[in-house]
This record gives sequence, structure tokens and C-alpha cells, in this order.
Amino acid sequence: MKIVLVGYMGSGKSTLGNALSSHYQIPFIDLDQFIEEEQGMSIPELFETKGAIYFRKAETKALEGLSERQDDFILSTGGGTPCYGTNMDIILSMTSFVFYIKLSVNSLAKRLEGTQSSRPLIASLDNSELPEFVGKHLFERTYYYNKSHHIIAADGQSVNQTLDELIKLIG
Repeated sequence: MKIVLVGYMGSGKSTLGNALSSHYQIPFIDLDQFIEEEQGMSIPELFETKGAIYFRKAETKALEGLSERQDDFILSTGGGTPCYGTNMDIILSMTSFVFYIKLSVNSLAKRLEGTQSSRPLIASLDNSELPEFVGKHLFERTYYYNKSHHIIAADGQSVNQTLDELIKLIG
């Protein structure tokens, strides 16, 4: 079984992925960490030294490799992953368990406060600028996220409530 989680940065994909991994006893892969290991540098370093285009190509290559694997895993993608090139098509071809973890702009902005230094796309923003930035970005990305097989509206839910919903849908 393969399970893929997509959604905006800060939506809880990694937290949920780890929880699903524990529940199903199958490996969890955070795509950003996977790329960091393959490239030998952090995502912020990749963006800074090689640029966004290089990173997006590495991301697609990593997805292609993961899609060819026969083993079970839970994959958490980066927030922008589904929105570039053929990435969402690759993701959808892996499994029928692609979940969009959906949160409101305000919830996402709140969750992202104070995390800017580890997130290249928002590194130059202060907390007051996050809602507008997230709103614009989310508007652009929702088209791709909505292609997921399942949409989980996670606003106002605890991690355990969202996890329970995911488990019910997986069966």
C-alpha cells in the first residue's frame, strides 16, 4: 500500500505521515528529507546554491524513482510538489490513496508563524505578511491539490481526528 499526502506547507502532512506510518507499520518518507539525502544538502541550501528550477527537477526525479518502487510507504510531499510539471500525474499514478490535507488561509498562516527560516518560500516574510502570501499561493495551488483522490478538511480538527478520518477512508 502506498499513501501520499499533499497540501500547503504547514498543513500537517509530515505529522500525519508519521502517525500513519506508526498505525500501518510501513515506512514514512518525507519527500523534502528524501531529496536532501539524495542531494547532500538542505532544501534552503539547494534553493540558495542551485536555484528553484534545479530543486523542482530534483523533486520530479525523486517522485519518478519513488513511483517505480514496489514496496509500501507513506509519502509526504512538499507544498509545491503537485504544482510543477507532471508531478501530480506521477503522484496520482502511484496509488488511489492521494489525500489533500486542506486548511484555511488563516489556519495555515498561524501554523507558519515563526517557521520562516526553515522555509525558503517564506524566508523573507514577517508574520503579518503571511496571510496575504498564503492566500495568493493557495489560490494558485488549489487546482492541483483538488486533483487528489480524497480531500480532508482539517480545520478545527486535532491530529488524532484527522488521522481517524484518513484511516477510515483507507479502510
